[in-house]
Amino acid sequence: MKISIITVSYNAAATIEDTIQSVLNQSYKNIEYVIIDGGSSDGTQAIIEKYSDKISYYVSEPDGGIYFGMNKGVTACKGDFIGILNADDVYASKTVISNVAELLQTAKTDTLYGDLEYVTEQNLNVVVRKWISGSFERKKFLRGWMPPHPTFFVKKELYLKYGLFNTSFKISADYELMLRFLFNNGLSAVYLPQTLIKMRVGGVSNSSLKNRLQANREDRRAWKINNLTPKWYTLFVKPASKVMQFLK
Repeated sequence: MKISIITVSYNAAATIEDTIQSVLNQSYKNIEYVIIDGGSSDGTQAIIEKYSDKISYYVSEPDGGIYFGMNKGVTACKGDFIGILNADDVYASKTVISNVAELLQTAKTDTLYGDLEYVTEQNLNVVVRKWISGSFERKKFLRGWMPPHPTFFVKKELYLKYGLFNTSFKISADYELMLRFLFNNGLSAVYLPQTLIKMRVGGVSNSSLKNRLQANREDRRAWKINNLTPKWYTLFVKPASKVMQFLK
């Protein structure tokens, strides 16, 4: 089984080498690594090019933003399953992809997800909060649940069947895609109960109150464009559920 991993970058010189090394150091060897850079000007390209002989596909050119880059990456991928690793995130251990591949093969599932740790920008070993995803139930979306997108692996063919990231969303295209795949179209999912990703704090959707409000508006639109009706409390509970991550 070939697993494709996409990293989308833009001016990520401070962190992308950690990201690249965490992929290249995986014990699982049947990995296709795709990097889509948005035309960085801070030295990111030079770092990527250091590893050019180990990267399956790489392009650097201006685009419309992170979700445009993800779509470009999905289109370029040739693997059976696709995962996305952001340019400031790392895999939690060298065996993450081996464990993912093993469960994908035994579970015969459409998608897989796991747990995530938020860590400080300066030290990947200092955990700020933990996102424990829990087992999959479709109806959990109605209670504000979603899996952490950086841990989400999907069959390549399902992107072709159900569509790519909706680039009209600036913050919540990942939420809309998972809602579309898992809730609206009923794709199967399996939970791998281990930390797959270490994510540096400071993501776009949570970086300010303004962005959090925009994310909430986009979350509402995600339901609407999929012709779905959430519960009255669904989109209030969704951001509130993050508070519990500090207690786990």
